[in-house]
Amino acid sequence: MLGDLFDPKSELSIHEHCRPHWSQAGAVVFITFRTADSIPKEVLRRWEREKIDWLNRNGIACDQHWSKIVPTLTPELQKQFKQTFNRHREDFLDTCQGECVLQRRELAKIVHDSLMHFDGKRYRMGDFIVMPNHVHLLCAFLSEEALVKQCDSWLHFTARQINLKLGRKGKFWQQEPFDHLVRSPEQYDYLRKYIAENGVKAGLSDDRYLYRRYDA
Repeated sequence: MLGDLFDPKSELSIHEHCRPHWSQAGAVVFITFRTADSIPKEVLRRWEREKIDWLNRNGIACDQHWSKIVPTLTPELQKQFKQTFNRHREDFLDTCQGECVLQRRELAKIVHDSLMHFDGKRYRMGDFIVMPNHVHLLCAFLSEEALVKQCDSWLHFTARQINLKLGRKGKFWQQEPFDHLVRSPEQYDYLRKYIAENGVKAGLSDDRYLYRRYDA
């Protein structure tokens, strides 16, 4: 296995940005980056309304932002919430909205090389796939503080290099990546399978995505 499973009894770090980012030294984390144009603003606004509606239907008053409320729910409700809205996001990303410039192999290779650059030094890189408008990866970091710092580094470097290739400036990635600490061997195997099959399930030819398989 790439790293350890998340241990709720061990020390962890929680970074508060637009959403909480949980990290734990050595634990495997599933991360998704998406391009800034991958999900239209009206869709994001609709999802915000749907999250509030979901909480209200479950008898939970929304007196603050949903991201502050969800961690206080029972484990079962948290699981239901995440399954519902993570599925919405992943299904929509696979419709390949936006310019989808990462289907160009030379641009996908910039992301690939950045992810692999410090493999074995700052982190252990597992399976990943560069899709036309998003990236999924599995990784284990050496320290609790490394996740946010390294994600920021990946996003900054790749955005600059891709914009140079495209002859443009401006925002390339959505600033806040999605991350989830892996809880079980079954979940780890599921996520590996999900990454491996993402391009095919999205109906893409193999020249429109870049897949890397981790072999221990």
